[in-house]
Amino acid sequence: QIPKDPTQRWLRELAALSQQLQQVHPNVLAKILKQRTVYQNEEIVVIDKPYGLPVHGGPGIKNCIADVLPILAKMLENMKADPLHLCHRLDKETTGVMVLARSKEAAEKIRLLFKTRQVEKIYWAIVLGDPDPVDGVVEIPIVEKEVQSHQSHYKMTLAPNYRLCPEDGKVMKIRKNRSAESAVTRYRRLARASACSLLELQPITGVKHQIRVHLAYGLGCPILGDHKYSHWSKLAPQKLPELTLRRLKLEQSKARHLPLHLHAHRLCLPLGQPLDFVCKPPLFFQKTLRKLQLDIPKD
Repeated sequence: QIPKDPTQRWLRELAALSQQLQQVHPNVLAKILKQRTVYQNEEIVVIDKPYGLPVHGGPGIKNCIADVLPILAKMLENMKADPLHLCHRLDKETTGVMVLARSKEAAEKIRLLFKTRQVEKIYWAIVLGDPDPVDGVVEIPIVEKEVQSHQSHYKMTLAPNYRLCPEDGKVMKIRKNRSAESAVTRYRRLARASACSLLELQPITGVKHQIRVHLAYGLGCPILGDHKYSHWSKLAPQKLPELTLRRLKLEQSKARHLPLHLHAHRLCLPLGQPLDFVCKPPLFFQKTLRKLQLDIPKD
């Protein structure tokens, strides 16, 4: 049954695409990634990662990028090619620039660049609301915690070093959570409309779900379609402002189908000379920008 409403149809297609990527033969998946290759040299291959494709395997995951790296290497080079290697990860729902290495040595070299924060990463995200101030740095440690609710689950959350004293409202330092990782995200607003904003983000550190947590819990501006981090204690679809729903031609009851709007837009890799890679946001992201009347900045 195909929904009459174009927005419903478009969201259904996106969900179907994500499921299809799980059902295709690994050779077909490798072919899709080959078509999405944006750059290659003797050391690296850069791909534009599609939406809904996990980087690593796990329970219930049939297809992932890691599993098809040997096939992709052969398609790109020749039958004797060594498998490609992962250098960093993107969340399953995140799209955009991803670097793979042709050898173990190259992979280790690039992983070290990531670890020592020499790789410049720029993301774009559509968020609910408007950050205040419109640009700045969020520097709050992040920790994984179990959420006690009707169904227990784990989430990353903030572990601040300071809090306000209830008696006099003064800022006081609190004992550091030993398992928290320091996390720093630079952000600036590029556009705002329809109760949403388009933000440019630069994660200085690389903690799991860092951008999502800093935006949702640090700035109070969760990413559009981030149903996991729009609430703390419950697993529920994101609640959208009236104006946003109207512009997207969407009912709140269908908001759970909205995809995560987070895109790895640009990556600068200092390998000998600096290599700069840019991937345009995927079609669904561009459509949302148009519907919300958020103007993409001209590079």
